[in-house]
Amino acid sequence: MKGKDLKPHIGIFGRRNLGKSSLINLLSGQDVAIVSEQAGTTTDPVKKSVEIFGIGPAILVDTAGIDDEGTLGAKRVERTKQVLPTLDAALVVMAHNSFNTEEIELIEQLNNFSVPYVILHQKSDLEELQTETLKKIRAVTEAPVIETNTIDLTMRDKIIEALKPVIPTTAFVKPQLLEGLIKPKDVVLLVTPIDLAAPEGRMILPQVMALRDVLDHDAICVTVKETELEDFLKTGIRPALVITDSQAFGLVSRIVPKDIPLTGFSIVFARFKGDFANFMKGTVKLSHLNDGDKILILESCTHQVTCDDIGRVKLPRWIREFSKKNVEFDVVSGNAPLPQDLSQYALVLQCGGCMVTRKQIINRLKMATDKGVAVTNYGMAIAYLHGIFDRVTAPFAHINE
Repeated sequence: MKGKDLKPHIGIFGRRNLGKSSLINLLSGQDVAIVSEQAGTTTDPVKKSVEIFGIGPAILVDTAGIDDEGTLGAKRVERTKQVLPTLDAALVVMAHNSFNTEEIELIEQLNNFSVPYVILHQKSDLEELQTETLKKIRAVTEAPVIETNTIDLTMRDKIIEALKPVIPTTAFVKPQLLEGLIKPKDVVLLVTPIDLAAPEGRMILPQVMALRDVLDHDAICVTVKETELEDFLKTGIRPALVITDSQAFGLVSRIVPKDIPLTGFSIVFARFKGDFANFMKGTVKLSHLNDGDKILILESCTHQVTCDDIGRVKLPRWIREFSKKNVEFDVVSGNAPLPQDLSQYALVLQCGGCMVTRKQIINRLKMATDKGVAVTNYGMAIAYLHGIFDRVTAPFAHINE
């Protein structure tokens, strides 16, 4: 998988002026973060793409101090909290035996998003961790606690060795996109429309990943546009699976015989890195909308909006036509924070999420499901609106999620 946002994300948290930026430089083996004795040098969370020996390519997220003060400081702390759902692991930095409300609240938030962490007692060359401090920590968490400093370069290996077992295996070992759906020598047909939203001169990531995964399964991959689909089927070659762009569901489902398994790139991605079980349950909310209901659309990347944009133009139009209701839509794109009151929404509609990690999608949607709000994704919603939801999710029925 390509793209820096698909690498494991490791957040660095702690009070101001505890050497978080120095810690990033130590772990990366280079000066990638600005170091200053002035408290509050790091303002907004900043991602550093690094290679950590023993862990591999990773993103270190440098954050502002959790004890920042004033109106601006409060905004910085809030921005720091917003990165929590995106993380695969964290380093909680403390020093001078100071473990109080700020650290406890941070740990509670990490636990809430199931982010594993290691606690570092920084500047141990100046002051060792006291027994009473360790007791306070143990009253809150059983996470690993190690004494460190950024002067002794051997501390780098010590921190990495403590971090390695904490990072979930799923952050590195990616499940196969089509696992359980195909077998060696199967013919897999990919239907990839080239429309206004298609990137110039290339294919979108889900299409590329599907093609590669077919080859990794020692299967045979055939790729056509929807305009050549009928021509291919006339050859008599019978695909074991057809995967299409969800925007072509209506046309493709009419052309592909009912006895040939059919699904979509977005639905494959829903299982690969989304909340598949909740998507399956939440999609039916589209049949129970009322006038005035609000739907939140989550775009995990930022892109140029076209007149035919799927999330901002097509889906809202299709949902209004299907439901016959006056439904309102809000859109949040990229890493922008979600609205504070998610309970105001009848449904949260997530894009395919090809440019973010599974952990980022799961944690973002958790904010909605914790409020009892239904969730689905683009592909499942489009299939439901076109009356083929059961057909395109059927290939997954035999797979034990």
